[in-house]
Amino acid sequence: MSGGSAAKPKKQPNNFIAEWFGHRVYPVVAETTESLADQEAERCPFLTEVTGKKTECIKKPNSKGVCTISSTSNGMRQDWLACPYRALDVSMLNDAAHRLFGHAPGDDVQIVAVPVLETKKAADDVRKRVAAGKPTIVYFQNKLGGEISISPTDRSPEFSFDSTMIELLPDASGAISVGRYGVFEIQTMDFHGTYSKAVANLSSARHMHKGEFGKSVESHPQWLSEGVEGPNIANAFKRTFYQMMFKFQVGAHDASAGCILAIPRAVWDSWQRHLGRPDLTSYPDGTWRLIQEGNEPVENPPAWIYVFDTELSAENTPNSLNLWRVIGTDAAALSHYTLDVAPEAALEAGGSVDRLRDSITLRLSKYLPELRPAPKARSTGAKGVSPGQTML
Repeated sequence: MSGGSAAKPKKQPNNFIAEWFGHRVYPVVAETTESLADQEAERCPFLTEVTGKKTECIKKPNSKGVCTISSTSNGMRQDWLACPYRALDVSMLNDAAHRLFGHAPGDDVQIVAVPVLETKKAADDVRKRVAAGKPTIVYFQNKLGGEISISPTDRSPEFSFDSTMIELLPDASGAISVGRYGVFEIQTMDFHGTYSKAVANLSSARHMHKGEFGKSVESHPQWLSEGVEGPNIANAFKRTFYQMMFKFQVGAHDASAGCILAIPRAVWDSWQRHLGRPDLTSYPDGTWRLIQEGNEPVENPPAWIYVFDTELSAENTPNSLNLWRVIGTDAAALSHYTLDVAPEAALEAGGSVDRLRDSITLRLSKYLPELRPAPKARSTGAKGVSPGQTML
């Protein structure tokens, strides 16, 4: 026998940059002419597509190009959103515009980012559509014309919307008028650690391994994980809960077409404990409803949660976002599950609140030994023999 002990296998990292400048780098690597060109130019393909202009990634150097993080924080490997512009998926935006403003899936609805209207042709095309009565939606976002905000009052806070959609309508004179507005929110995630080392690794690979970028990155996944830690799940829900409630209520106003919150499936899975793991009610059109027990689902709720998955492909790039669940709800239902159902589960006998008392007692017993629980009676292990009894 050898006197030495075998070295423990090195723990594999859990968190990797998954998409870089819009293209997949983990667990497979896209290596197309388009993906390499975007990465070389440090271009955002999503902002480029919606504006029609080549647009550089707007993130700071330490996180330049990082779109999504692949993490096992929910127990399975999933993509988490690290940049809101990653959700500028044309098909999802079109679905949102159709749903918010009451158009059938096949209707001719045009959705236009506001900066596109800077060109005379685009503005004239929009004017013609509106005059002809064709559904036309424009939208603002942080880097697309700026966010729209609600001003503070002495009784309410200021709030900005991630994206605001507005329907344009013809007035009696044939000119353009503003119709209803719709709110489209995007849930990104805060992460522990830093992207800086992993971003530097990818940048170096891009320059040093031209012609074999994909092969080099795929064979060195550790480059994508250096310094990258998992998502701050608890903080994300606490940070966004009030905003969600507030904006869902804004979406219920008569002047509003509603509010949509778009989140990756990873975020929805992480919410389940905060919501008391509710059951969803299916609806005939293939959507779902998050409603309070005993309530009937409604056809057009004021708020929607879009839960999406990121496609995993090295060939079709950028990967598309696929809607996994479209969930109709409202602020009252979200409040009920978060503030009633989840706390009730914690208070159930043997639940986390009961265990909290035991934990407090155990911690205090280090300083006040008399609080230690009495030791349990030891069994001899023989059936039918009580402690202290002698076997014959």
